[in-house]
Amino acid sequence: MMRKAAGMGGKDERGREHVRVAVIGSGFGGLGAAVRLRREGITDFVVLERADSVGGTWRDNSYPGCACDVPSHLYSFSFAPNPDWPRTFSGQPAIRSYLEHVADTFGLRRHIRLNSEVRMMRWDAEELRWEIETSAGHLTADVVVSATGPLSDPKMPEIPGLAEFPGKVFHSARWDHDYDLRGKRVAMIGTGASAIQIVPAIAPEVERLTLFQRTPPWVLPRTDRAISAVERWLHRQLPFTQTARRGLLWGIRELQVNAFCKRPNQLGIIESLAKANMTRSIKDPALRAKLTPSYRIGCKRILLSSEYYPALARPDVDLVASGLKEIRGSVLVAADGTETEVDAIIFGTGFHVTDMPIADRVVGADGRTLADAWKDGMQALRGATAAGFPNWMTIIGPNTGLGNSSMILMIESQLNYMADYLRQLGMLGGKVALGARPSAVNRWNRQVQARMERTVWNTGGCTSWYLDAQGRNTTVWPGTTGEFRRETRSVDLAEYEVVRVPERERVPAVAVAAAPKPPRRSRGDAVGAGAAPLPGALPPDPRASNAGGAGLASGEAGFAGGAEAAEGAA
Repeated sequence: MMRKAAGMGGKDERGREHVRVAVIGSGFGGLGAAVRLRREGITDFVVLERADSVGGTWRDNSYPGCACDVPSHLYSFSFAPNPDWPRTFSGQPAIRSYLEHVADTFGLRRHIRLNSEVRMMRWDAEELRWEIETSAGHLTADVVVSATGPLSDPKMPEIPGLAEFPGKVFHSARWDHDYDLRGKRVAMIGTGASAIQIVPAIAPEVERLTLFQRTPPWVLPRTDRAISAVERWLHRQLPFTQTARRGLLWGIRELQVNAFCKRPNQLGIIESLAKANMTRSIKDPALRAKLTPSYRIGCKRILLSSEYYPALARPDVDLVASGLKEIRGSVLVAADGTETEVDAIIFGTGFHVTDMPIADRVVGADGRTLADAWKDGMQALRGATAAGFPNWMTIIGPNTGLGNSSMILMIESQLNYMADYLRQLGMLGGKVALGARPSAVNRWNRQVQARMERTVWNTGGCTSWYLDAQGRNTTVWPGTTGEFRRETRSVDLAEYEVVRVPERERVPAVAVAAAPKPPRRSRGDAVGAGAAPLPGALPPDPRASNAGGAGLASGEAGFAGGAEAAEGAA
């Protein structure tokens, strides 16, 4: 296994900084990768972040009302439990604070390079390494772990006349906190997860709010509440109570997967609950008709809110059940001809998910960009590695998204795969790279797409951001988080080509056998200090007694002992 002394890497022959691993992004995926690298004994890495602070999408999305639609105790790392979540569905400030605390507690600050946007990454086939150009300089890396995430680059629609609009315009993920909405006529474009939080948050402040709805969402009540001081005390003093709470939340969502993936007709009862939620607040039959979706619930992401429908029932809030067609001066014209004059436009139009901009900045072994390789649709072996891009892997890659549970579970499974990938490189020895075989990538993708055919996302009768330009679902995982964890437990070298330096530079060497696969654990196997593993928990570092996913000592915010665990593995 690869081990480095604490600190950064050295220099290449051209005097540029060289590291073993370069991680791109400092959201949940990037910080999780950094913690896992330290637990694997690898400290020769950097985390490249384009912004001036960590946090990813939870740094960028600071709009009024921003909160998570996954329960807090499930939307957190298993190796960094937080007994002090303030609410059952915590808001953006609490989640961002949690990520800052992870960076501090696990000693990640020394590895993080802020204001270092990656402009280009090129694979050097002669040296078997990645050349990385950033806004702060150049460096090289043996392995790149891309953790930019699918919700990082806002998507703005091309609306005729938008450039000439005289008022204020911004995207929900780039909220202008210096602009005062009070007393303004405001248009909200879109009815996704951000919009249903923004509408009730700003409706009481603005003079008039007009919501442009192209497709109505299904909305269930959000049973959010403050977590009591007694509960937080109990979780701090008896950590197993928090483990049990997390396990229950996970188990309920695993049981729901069958309906989403195999029997969408079973979702009818959930539709009834959503309609009842609407009826409680929307008394006008005409408005209810506009707000009732025509597709099966779950086809688009099910949204959670107990304030959205009451906000739409306000006399100073209008619903235009038609998409925005064009803008004439300060007048917005909908596809149905409705005209609305406004002072400000807020776009809640989502992100570049199936056409991630980072793909234009990754140049592989054959000189093609990742965007070009994915022009007919994203696909990656086990959601992690792409053919033609050796020693490059992604966190939250193609078909790793979820429609009903916590993405942190999927991230931790991919971190397992990343860790074993690096172990295999270490066991192969010397200057070496692993490239996903095209046949293996295609086989995996065919299996995923075959399973996708029966899911509600493909059969529910909607067009969603889960689908790419060809209508293929390249975003969601068609199974349980437990299944994905098993599929990414370890690397199968038969799915990879072992790439070494060109023959003219090689020194004959005896072949080294691949590292044996780790033994499978049952859910009852001990992890850390004798505790049962949380769903999605990382396996413990066998070299560090404090590094177990469930074995961290409890303390302030549940993090005490985390830094020692990371240092112990260094």
